[in-house]
Amino acid sequence: MEQAIFFDTLRQGLWVALITSVPILSVALVVGLVIGLFQALTSIQEMTLTFVPKLAAIVAVFWMSMGFMTQTLVSFFHDRLIPLIISG
Repeated sequence: MEQAIFFDTLRQGLWVALITSVPILSVALVVGLVIGLFQALTSIQEMTLTFVPKLAAIVAVFWMSMGFMTQTLVSFFHDRLIPLIISG
């Protein structure tokens, strides 16, 4: 396999990984900031207060974006990786 094809496939794979992880990471960031601000304003330093809502939000967003993630990964494998394996 040529280096250009390898690096282009690697670049596309990293882009797919970034695109599929953005919804979960952004929700975790927003929920973490909101809970942190709430804790700072109320002086409540309970560890489960940060963990449980963030986990619930991440699970909810993962459940809602599962179809998008699956479609993105399947199209990457179908359009990019399988033709490389067949030709190779």
